[in-house]
Amino acid sequence: MLFFFLFFLTTTTNPSFVHSQSLPPSPTPSPCRSPKSIFLLAGQSNMAGRGGVFINTSTGGRVLTWDGIVPPECGPNPSILRLAANLTWVEAREPLHADIETNRTTGIGPGMAFANAILGRDRSLASVGLVPCAIGGTRISEWERGTFLYDQLMRRARAGTNDSGTIGALLWYQGESDTARESDAVLYKGRLEKFFSDVRADLQSPELPIFQVAIASGDGPFIETVREAQFKLDLPNVRTVDAKGLPLRSDRLHLTTPAQVRLGQMLANAFLQSRSASLASEASNRGSNLVFHVLSFFTWNFVKAVFIDR
Repeated sequence: MLFFFLFFLTTTTNPSFVHSQSLPPSPTPSPCRSPKSIFLLAGQSNMAGRGGVFINTSTGGRVLTWDGIVPPECGPNPSILRLAANLTWVEAREPLHADIETNRTTGIGPGMAFANAILGRDRSLASVGLVPCAIGGTRISEWERGTFLYDQLMRRARAGTNDSGTIGALLWYQGESDTARESDAVLYKGRLEKFFSDVRADLQSPELPIFQVAIASGDGPFIETVREAQFKLDLPNVRTVDAKGLPLRSDRLHLTTPAQVRLGQMLANAFLQSRSASLASEASNRGSNLVFHVLSFFTWNFVKAVFIDR
């Protein structure tokens, strides 16, 4: 019996411009009814994507245009879906925010590179749903509970989970607009913490993983004040990916296409590391519970045999 007990344990407990938008091809209907793992993409222009956007002067004007170049890391995949503006799932294609930021010229963001990276390394995710919500030029105060942007984020998040999908994380890249005024930069930390807490409360997901990007640029002189606030957030299960040092376009504000690809991969690394740690913790807890129940079983049988059935 002792041999059986030891064998059982070892096998079960191992643990001023005109904007011209080059739109992607018309999306085809989703091959899946709904994705299994859903990710919210929110913030401002660097999350929405400005990679490949340039000032086109060939017609004599100054027209913002997307160059239409899609890196292989951002290519379409039948297992990657996007929640369109009309709240239906379609196959995801760049630019992800084309029908969300309809008055802006959008390009490559980090979303597709992120989705392709996590699917390539974790097949258990099965299918991924991206929910674009980012709007360029927005301050954190414009994302407070009760604002249009907050309500739209909640509406789209809930629509994405109508068919039993689960929100895997919020990917957040915002803060550049809060660098223009010192008062906004000083208040940034408290406002961001409240925003994250409100999102978790309203989605009834108190431990929702949040992956925020520390800004690499800004509209004003208080970039370091905002960055310091981002790194000093006092909330559990919030991880920060630093965009500082990634290449910027000539406007010194927006990430280039290669930078967006790299950022998407950095976010994927952070997510997969967090997921692995969470799964390991769950396995360890299951193993501990199993050991307890097995010990209880054999202890009871020993007591019963020695003291009760004698």
